[in-house]
Amino acid sequence: MASLIGSYSLSFGLFLSVFIIFFSVRNLRNTEILDKRIISFTFTQFFFVVLSFFGLIISFINSDFSNETVFNHSHTTKPLFYKISGTWGNHEGSLLLWLLVLTLFISIFLIKSSQQPKNYRILTLLFQQIIIIGFFIFLIKTSSPFNYIFPTPNEGLGLNPILQDPALAIHPPILYLGYVGSSIIFSSALAAMVTSHVSKEWAKHIKQWVLASWVFLTLGILLGSIWAYYELGWGGFWFWDPVENVSLMPWFALTTLLHCILVLEKKKILTSWAMILSIATFALSMSGTFLVRSGILNSVHTFANDPERGLFILIFLFTLIFLSIFIFIFFHSGKEKIENNFFWLSKETSILINNWFMMYFLSVVLIGTIYPIFLEVITANKISVGPPFYNKLILPFLIPFLIAMAIGPNLNWVKSDFKDKFYMMVFLTISFLLSALIIKQFDIKFLVNTILVTSAFFLFFSTSREFFVKRFKNLSQNIAHFGFSLLILSVLFNNIFSNEVITNLKIGETFKTEKFTINFENIDQEDEKNFKAIIGKFNIQYLDGSSDILNPELRIYNQPNIITSEADIKTNLFTDKFITMNYVQNQEYFNIRYQVKPFMIWIWISVLLITFGGSLSLFNKRYEI
Repeated sequence: MASLIGSYSLSFGLFLSVFIIFFSVRNLRNTEILDKRIISFTFTQFFFVVLSFFGLIISFINSDFSNETVFNHSHTTKPLFYKISGTWGNHEGSLLLWLLVLTLFISIFLIKSSQQPKNYRILTLLFQQIIIIGFFIFLIKTSSPFNYIFPTPNEGLGLNPILQDPALAIHPPILYLGYVGSSIIFSSALAAMVTSHVSKEWAKHIKQWVLASWVFLTLGILLGSIWAYYELGWGGFWFWDPVENVSLMPWFALTTLLHCILVLEKKKILTSWAMILSIATFALSMSGTFLVRSGILNSVHTFANDPERGLFILIFLFTLIFLSIFIFIFFHSGKEKIENNFFWLSKETSILINNWFMMYFLSVVLIGTIYPIFLEVITANKISVGPPFYNKLILPFLIPFLIAMAIGPNLNWVKSDFKDKFYMMVFLTISFLLSALIIKQFDIKFLVNTILVTSAFFLFFSTSREFFVKRFKNLSQNIAHFGFSLLILSVLFNNIFSNEVITNLKIGETFKTEKFTINFENIDQEDEKNFKAIIGKFNIQYLDGSSDILNPELRIYNQPNIITSEADIKTNLFTDKFITMNYVQNQEYFNIRYQVKPFMIWIWISVLLITFGGSLSLFNKRYEI
């Protein structure tokens, strides 16, 4: 019954789009007041999508295996929490979640934009309806979460065990709030161009949506990164995995747009650039969905593999891009009369320079992600692009980016000079001496690492100073920039000073290094509700006489019958000690991977600080930059 209600609700929701479009088009010419029926139909549409979504949740909770989606992704022995999160832990359910957020956001937009011009609001709604209709048709025609199976199976196939994790249960909804939030920015930008509403007022109005999307996207990426760290046993914060990259690209665009919107709000310049970024951010979010859902990307957490569905999204994406290009050319270009000449030393110039760097970083990630796809199509050769590619192309440009980011907030609008900037030279000198002192203690590349750490320390000191000089003025910006400086320092120290040992051991054996000894003492076995755990006991002894007991696990799930490796991690403020074990096939040995990762927790904390700074801006009515 729940599946039936969910299925009919989807059809009713799509049907309501006809009424919304009809009354919206009629209201464009008739009155100066937004027709209340448009708002009523929009909220009713949202209600039907909510009903459909809850229909799917109830089907999962009840283990209704007559529903094909539930049969393919659930099991009676699965814990209730994962039955619920399994609703969006699959292609069909996650697309329904997309639709839910799309209809939610346009409903909120209509409420929050009451002070905006009527035609701008209606056009934003119409452009958003085009996206919503596209997703309705996509769901109903190619990816229905309510397909019926007869005869009804007694048991389901179960959810992929690596998705049965608290972080990944909430990761998709948070990430989608960021992705789908960019759709409102996209629709709003198109509407603003058509109605010639690209102004300081528009920038102030849309900034809240940019900030909200940016905060959710950042949090979503963080959750995915933490999950991959301990669940996939990769032992790091970022792996340049293609699916990770497709979430990073809209983040680059959104971060650039956020700074661009602040300039637009202050000076009504960079309007064309703001429009392009608004379109690009949503296009990249859609591209990410296409690449993941089509199965084109070869990734450990690409869960769908259906080129036909990918083709639908690709055609839909190109339609939206051509529509936005048409509107940009015929409704926006040539209307910008404000002069864009900047003095070389000013706040707006520094923001523009950082915009260029962000676009460069985005381009590198984009090429690194899609180049293997094109190469495979052309030559049938499969390659993967890894960290060396990104490190070589990104790290040299990270240095001037960090320095510009340190200097920019200390400059004035319009025109600035170097008076009263002596402290920057002092910070730069201290940063260099401190970096050289730290790097010299280790046998690593002195010049490159010293310059990198110097620029990171320079940003750290500059942003720290802002708290003492400006106190509560620009607090949200200061927190976000301070968090970013902390993130860069933590990432650099983590990369430079990490240690890793990979070896094969059997029970009772020992492995010695210059810094520690790994003793494989024994294994234990425990039976849980839907898996059997094999728990290893490792005693790590260090040169100073201290030791750690670590207990990594192998989990053998009953449905589907999959073995996963669960890392054990000892965390303190300075270091993570991380260990995983895996079977060596047909042998009594286990493959052991032990890592010492400095400042891991500070990477997570710094990203939380960045999002906290962004969240603070959402509630701050004053202009900050």
